[in-house]
Order: sequence, then structure tokens, then C-alpha cells
Amino acid sequence: ALGGALTRRAVTLRVLLKDALLEPGAGVLSIYYLGKKFIGDLQPDGRIVWQETGQVFNSPSAWATHCKKLVNPAKKSGCGWASVKYKGQKLDKYKAAWLRRHQLHIPIAVADESPASEAEEEELLMEEEEEEVLVGVSTEDKSRRPPGKGPTETGHMEATPPGKRTESKIRVPVRYCMLGSRDSARSPHTLVEVTSFSAINKFQPFNVAVSSNVLFLLDFHSHLTRSEVVGYLGGRWNINSQMLTVLRAFPCRSRLGDAEAAAATEEEIYQSLFLRGLSLVGWYHSHPHSPALPSLQDIDAQMDYQLRLQGASNGFQPCLALLCSPYYTGNPGPESKIAPFWVMPPPEMLLVDFYKGAPDLVRFQEAWSPEHSYLDKLKISLASRTPKDQGLSHVLEQVYSVLKQAG
Repeated sequence: ALGGALTRRAVTLRVLLKDALLEPGAGVLSIYYLGKKFIGDLQPDGRIVWQETGQVFNSPSAWATHCKKLVNPAKKSGCGWASVKYKGQKLDKYKAAWLRRHQLHIPIAVADESPASEAEEEELLMEEEEEEVLVGVSTEDKSRRPPGKGPTETGHMEATPPGKRTESKIRVPVRYCMLGSRDSARSPHTLVEVTSFSAINKFQPFNVAVSSNVLFLLDFHSHLTRSEVVGYLGGRWNINSQMLTVLRAFPCRSRLGDAEAAAATEEEIYQSLFLRGLSLVGWYHSHPHSPALPSLQDIDAQMDYQLRLQGASNGFQPCLALLCSPYYTGNPGPESKIAPFWVMPPPEMLLVDFYKGAPDLVRFQEAWSPEHSYLDKLKISLASRTPKDQGLSHVLEQVYSVLKQAG
């Protein structure tokens, strides 16, 4: 019974206070969001008092949602455990410590819900030409943050995922190059065609294996409603083999606008991931009556997730998106179309292509000084200025590789 409760009941601040993992105090809680700082007091009963106004909040999610909406009104509700820090450390770390402490008491029955076997991990391997990629996706339109949770280094997602939206008409996809500049007049639900890595002469950066139970649950979930559904993907990333294995799908059983239910669902999913020893590796959603192609909103969300999942780490960690189209009349038959997509770096990284072949292009393989090449000099110069929280290290390595070839 205890094991079931662990996967269903959210660990509260009151629980952590009772077990002495946290102590009440003034100014011990903080939120940093888009350059703004919020300070809160932790009360003995687990409530949070925002110092600036004296407002009282019953949970980290409630406080984080309120503060973020003040800065960005388009921000949707979500769990605040990865957003709120206690004495400089994210709250979800204390929650994870509490779960580890109590994990020994989980009954054997929970083991029946263990991850898929190693054989299952390799059931479906998507080859390079099947993996799809969006080229040059702009991330300038951040005024309307995707209503999705942003992955953090602990595998917890920060904001509520895209909710369920009823589609009123068939959406016709467009090529990305035909979009022009992004502006408010462009519908965020505009569908965008994807292209394979081979079509743009790129190597697929990682391989993907998806367990059949993931595809089964995604397809089943998508068939249940005429509105969009959403969920998260749990699995493992093998940095040595560059293989992303998706083992579990975690459906979100909440409706758009139901903030309380969404937060509870996310807590349940986070704890389920933790107890199964899985990491957050992506998300899925459906387009019931449209092609299995991403919308501009989906692209913004995916690019945001890819950056957030890496966090402050220097290692590359992929984030996969899966789309399911169960009732699109353009499908070849009754079988749903399920398609993956991944977003390439934004157009700002195409500066190298602009200067490629120019007579004044710096030859980065040549010596800048007796000790350093021009490429070495560039790396040293950028090192202290690279944002630590945007996961740019992998992108920069790709850029440096292109610079070598261009020179």
C-alpha cells in the first residue's frame, strides 16, 4: 500500500519539514525567472509567504505559477519543485532525498511495474533516414512560452505541458522556408513540414530505440478523445553508444486549464520516473485530425525542452518529441501515423554559412599565435561568455567542426 501511495501522493513541504529535511525560516526560498528574483519565507506548517507582498501560498507550484505569470502572463501553471530553491538548492533534490530514504519500504508488488527488458529496448530502432529534423527553427518568439514543462537536470519538468485542444479544421502544413519572419499574425498552430537529416547532408546526432509498449500506449491514448492529448517519455541515454532508449510513456490525465489536476499529475509522473530508475527523455502529444507534423507552438516547446533538459551540464542529452495522428483522413489506412521530430539549432548558428567562401573569412586552422590557432583563440574567448543554463556546448562543438572544414 505504501508503494502505491508513493507513486500517487505528492510529497509536500509539510512532509519534508516533518522529516527534518527542511527547516522553516525567513528568506530561505527563492525563484529566479527571466532575470527576476522572488524571495519567500517557509512557514512551520509548510506554507510559503512571499516577502514582497506578504501573500501566502500553499505549495511551491502555486507560488512559482503566480510569480512566473507576473513576469510572463502567457506562462501556464505547473509544478514549482524544480523552479523553487531552498537555500540555493532546488526543492526537487530534497524530494528525491526523501524518496530515497523511504524507497526501502516499497513492497515487491511495485517491481511488477519495472522498466521494460533490455530486449524490449531494441524492438524499434529508427534509422537515420527515418529520424526527422526541423532546420533553423527560430527561438525569438519567446513572448508566448509553450505551455509545457521544461525538463531540468533531475528529470523533473517545470511547467504544465501542452494541454488538450480541440481541432476545428484540417491544418495545411507549410515549408519552414516559406514562413518568413515570425510575428504575432502567424498562428502558433501552423503546421510545419519536416525534413530528414540525409536531405540536408547531416549526420543524425543520435539513434533512437522505442519500446513497443510506448507506441501502444501513445496510440491508445490518442484515440480516446477528439482533443489533443499529451504525455511524457521515460527512458535512458547511453552517451557511449549515442543511443536514446524510450521505455515508458506517462500519459497526463488532466485537462487544459485544470491547474490543480495538472500539477498533481506531474508530481505522480515525476515520482514514477524516479522509482523506476528512468530519466525524462522527451514528450508526446497528438494531432487528432491533422498530419503528424509539429506546429510552430510544438517547435517552440521542443526547442525549449532540448535546452532545458541539458541544464547547466556540459554533456549532450537529447530530448525526443513524438507526434500521433489517429483520425487524420490523409493517413493511408486505419493505422495511426506516429512520427518523431527533433529541432536543429536556430538560424543564429547559420552565420558560418553566410561567410563561407568569402575572401575575408578567417582561416580558423591557421596559427593566430605561436601557441594557439584562430579556432583555439575563438574557443578561449567564448568560454567565459557561454550561458551556463542554455545547453549550448553541443551546438558550439558542431559550429567549431564546421569552422574547421570551412577554413
